[in-house]
Amino acid sequence: MNNMNKIAMLMAALLLSGCAGVMRQAPDPGDPAEVVQAKMGTPTGVYQDGDVRVLEYATGPMGQYTYMARLGADGRLLTYEQVLTGEKFATIKIDQATHADVLRTVGRPAERSRVAMNNYEVWSYRYKEAGVWNSLMHVHFDGQGVVRQMLNGPDPMYEPRDRFGW
Repeated sequence: MNNMNKIAMLMAALLLSGCAGVMRQAPDPGDPAEVVQAKMGTPTGVYQDGDVRVLEYATGPMGQYTYMARLGADGRLLTYEQVLTGEKFATIKIDQATHADVLRTVGRPAERSRVAMNNYEVWSYRYKEAGVWNSLMHVHFDGQGVVRQMLNGPDPMYEPRDRFGW
């Protein structure tokens, strides 16, 4: 086998192993925390929401899906859902939600940046708008960590380069 074939096989194996995390068996309501983690692996984040513990399973900075497992006070699964959706972003209250609220709602962002004009910190999330369009949601926080605006648009990572004149 020549080196090019070996490299191609290695790349294919790496790509398929990356998909394995997404193709796991979803946990069932009522599953104990140990079963959820056995099915899903180590969470990418853990947040507390009152007496509910939220386990985040993000698919990485290029991924468009983040799954949240919410465990009740008894340690059993209440809900398990994909949270990078227009409907879930709509639950984030402008002028009320904080960093912690956003993390518990949609998890960690794909990117973080700043807007100097308003001194806003911006968290950007890749997602599929209406399950179809490759989009970015930008959540803007003021200096106190409160959401002041949210903007969405096409994700340039998926747009043809010549569309924007690059």
